[in-house]
Amino acid sequence: MKIFLSLSLVLLGSCLVPQNASAEYTWEKVEGKHLDLLYKTRLVARYMFEPIDESSKERRDETYKPYCHIYKWNSKDHFITKGAGGKFPHHRGIYYGFSKISYTDAEGKKHSNVDTWHCRMAHQIHREFSAMETDDESASFTSVIDWIGNDGKAFASEARTMRFSVVDNDVVVDFNSVLTPLVPTMRVDGDPQHAGFQFRASNEVSELGTKSTYYLRPESGKGNPGTTINWSAKNDTEATRDLPWKGMCFTVENKQYTVAYLDSPENPKPARYSERDYGRFGSYFATDVSKEKPLEVNYRLVIREGEMEPEEIAALSEAFTKE
Repeated sequence: MKIFLSLSLVLLGSCLVPQNASAEYTWEKVEGKHLDLLYKTRLVARYMFEPIDESSKERRDETYKPYCHIYKWNSKDHFITKGAGGKFPHHRGIYYGFSKISYTDAEGKKHSNVDTWHCRMAHQIHREFSAMETDDESASFTSVIDWIGNDGKAFASEARTMRFSVVDNDVVVDFNSVLTPLVPTMRVDGDPQHAGFQFRASNEVSELGTKSTYYLRPESGKGNPGTTINWSAKNDTEATRDLPWKGMCFTVENKQYTVAYLDSPENPKPARYSERDYGRFGSYFATDVSKEKPLEVNYRLVIREGEMEPEEIAALSEAFTKE
């Protein structure tokens, strides 16, 4: 697991402030709701961690899993990522889960089709921040998350670390997750559209039509707007699995943004990729997990206001894999 060294923090009301007043990054937390990251005076990201509220269907849908927003450049209240509601409401910014989890509990009972993606019964609950750090180059937090089964009991605990930096105006997001079962045996699985580590752009993208989004791919370069390539059992090729990187360009409020998705070669394989013209993409895998061998993954997103060339993303990927 990556370790990030940092300055210590002090709590002042709802705001976490670095003790070194010259630090470039600052966390601001609204207790029980969300955590904002500022780079100097610029809002960069918002981590949504409100615990599940089952007082109504609407409130449950809003709070059944933690996820991360990315702010629109130089905006105080608009995101380029999607929150609750809209087309496919289970898609939320930067998020992670699996739709087909199975496990055997301590009493020997088998549980199947446990879905922490759509979260109709199962869900994820943020319990605490075990770390929240800043220095002159980056900021990070670690969110401790319980994965709750259909029976309402936790079957796994996740330590989700997200590290952010602003590099030449790009937002760089490093995502590290260590998922440890609380049960004797467990398997995570799903399909390319409903599992893994994924990014969903603002719901506005789905309203603009297919011509507003295109993909950048290692083998074929820049794709045509509205054209998608997805893994399936019938399309199990080098173009749809085990890719070192992929890029997506989309439009929000008349501005183009590009997300470079970089996959560590140490993550479980095969990794099956998905693309959607409404602005959601990522990859998933299936693997067995145990207490003795927790599931650890590392990804990096590089998010730019503007377009990227395939060669740029390839260079970013090479640098990521050499770290």
